[in-house]
Amino acid sequence: MRVIVTGGAGFIGSALVRYLVLEKGCDVLNIDKLTYAGNLTSLKLVDGRNGYQFLRADICDRAAMEQAITDFRPHRIMHLAAESHVDRSITGAADFVQTNVIGTFTLLEAARGYWDGLSGAAKDSFRFLHVSTDEVYGSLGADGLFEETTPYDPSSPYSASKASSDHLAKAWQRTYGLPVVVSNCSNNYGPYHFPEKLIPLTILNALSGRKLPVYGRGENIRDWLYVEDHARALDLVAEKGRAGETYNVGGRNERRNIDVIRRICEVLDRLVPTERPHEELIEFVTDRPGHDARYAIDATRLETELGWKAQENFESGIEKTVRWYLDNDWWWRPLRERYDGERLGVLSRPVKAAK
Repeated sequence: MRVIVTGGAGFIGSALVRYLVLEKGCDVLNIDKLTYAGNLTSLKLVDGRNGYQFLRADICDRAAMEQAITDFRPHRIMHLAAESHVDRSITGAADFVQTNVIGTFTLLEAARGYWDGLSGAAKDSFRFLHVSTDEVYGSLGADGLFEETTPYDPSSPYSASKASSDHLAKAWQRTYGLPVVVSNCSNNYGPYHFPEKLIPLTILNALSGRKLPVYGRGENIRDWLYVEDHARALDLVAEKGRAGETYNVGGRNERRNIDVIRRICEVLDRLVPTERPHEELIEFVTDRPGHDARYAIDATRLETELGWKAQENFESGIEKTVRWYLDNDWWWRPLRERYDGERLGVLSRPVKAAK
């Protein structure tokens, strides 16, 4: 099995590459531009292995994409390359439109040209997996779950750019017949997660005794998915998913942000006790604009049709994640030297603590 993974030096992409190479024995071409969030040290376990290749390239470069696809002749393209941080999209939306919209269009066109030249079983079995987010659906109320048929209602420049790319991917299937499958996932966490994101930010700030910034009152709810469970799901969707369909991937682990942070503090209190509980480092800051209240995924189609089930619940996954960061400062410490551990929202002044 020959697989092109775009964005394979990122958080989810590197987990997928490690899974495909180490667990499935696939030949993988990893295409990544290596922006700030791309990190080749996340691929230390596969670097140098037979069948693994890396190409530094921009998915917006049509000639480079066509050449890479023609030379590698993939059975699948798994497209994860994207700008992916909501806070950064608020102050720098142009990069999100360029990479997530124009880049996806460019890659779809390059893939279509390659697929048109295939025949027989090779053409029938080819798949283009477009990996997206539950944020395209907008915000849920207190009840209900995002389903594959939930109308799109993006709130941020990031989610709007991903919604746009989802529509392009579906249109290329409907108009040109390109066998595209789309996945929309909930919030991922786990090893090798860039330290601007909530969970690694909390772990690393707590370890250094720094404030733990929480937007608003920490009431926003997310459905948390361990990244290695997601990698297995993506492989299944690309292998068995029906062309033209969407598959939601979620861990069925809804948590308020404040509860996520308090749980991390509890684990750290046990593993690396300090004079005062880590929870005392929590600081509530002004909420970011357009902050969706709740996300929650209904993964029934993926579970029943393809037989996937998350192996980690939140308690087991967060324990593994905290331990990984404790044991792997070689990976995150150089990143912390470039990124100082602040939340990246436009406004970050402290607010009165929640009671």
